Amino acid sequence: MPKEKSWKRKLHIVIFGSNTRLGRLFDIILLISIILSVLVVFLDSVEKYHILYGTELYIAEWFFTVLFSIEYTLRIISVRHKWKYIFSFYGIIDFLAISPTYISLLVAGTQFLLVIRILRLLRVFRILKLDRFIGASGYLMESLKSSKHKILVFLSTVLSIVVIMGALMYLIEGPENGFSSIPKSIYWAIVTLTTVGYGDIAPQTFWGQAMASVIMIMGYSIIAVPTGIITVEMARQKESNTNGIVCSYCGQSGHHENAHYCHHCGEKL
Repeated sequence: MPKEKSWKRKLHIVIFGSNTRLGRLFDIILLISIILSVLVVFLDSVEKYHILYGTELYIAEWFFTVLFSIEYTLRIISVRHKWKYIFSFYGIIDFLAISPTYISLLVAGTQFLLVIRILRLLRVFRILKLDRFIGASGYLMESLKSSKHKILVFLSTVLSIVVIMGALMYLIEGPENGFSSIPKSIYWAIVTLTTVGYGDIAPQTFWGQAMASVIMIMGYSIIAVPTGIITVEMARQKESNTNGIVCSYCGQSGHHENAHYCHHCGEKL
């Protein structure tokens, strides 16, 4: 094995694996760093601590950002399929965990978006050997991917309904009852259909209230549709005898239930 591939392989085992002593130590240090970095963001948002320790918190924020930037770079270097990692769920989270600090140099205040780093704690499942939860999440992701076309059709239908209902409410109620424009009326239709009901706008006429009642009733039936779609796909996934385990090396999922190696790259699962 060439020296370059050898050290990249070793680096990959340390960063992405948790079966070795160094790999587990790396993961523990990473989790502690994530928690401390989020705590820094929390404290910096409190005016009292910002006034007293603003400089120290700013330095700490940059320290963790540089640390995570180095880690992100090492992850890209060590993986075989770099673009696949970059656009994977964890890859996007890792990128978003460092970008707000750099963006804050141009746009003030965006550094508080660093709280997204808390999502990186999802790696605790792998570190604590809770692989069954990772498998379950992969299984769910496969079901979502399989049902994406049906969900897209469903969302298009809902969008059409709220546009039509919003336009009708604008004609029925009018600006004098708070429905000052079609976009605002569509906003009301979305709030009503989803059964949120903020109450900032409410129909005043009989026909407006009648239509609102129809939309509310439709809301209860519509909410159940995506749940049914995903449930059916999950049943099909189970029937296809595949599991939700995701390969830690290439990110491929949908392996056979009894598979011990990735069908895409040959890595041990």
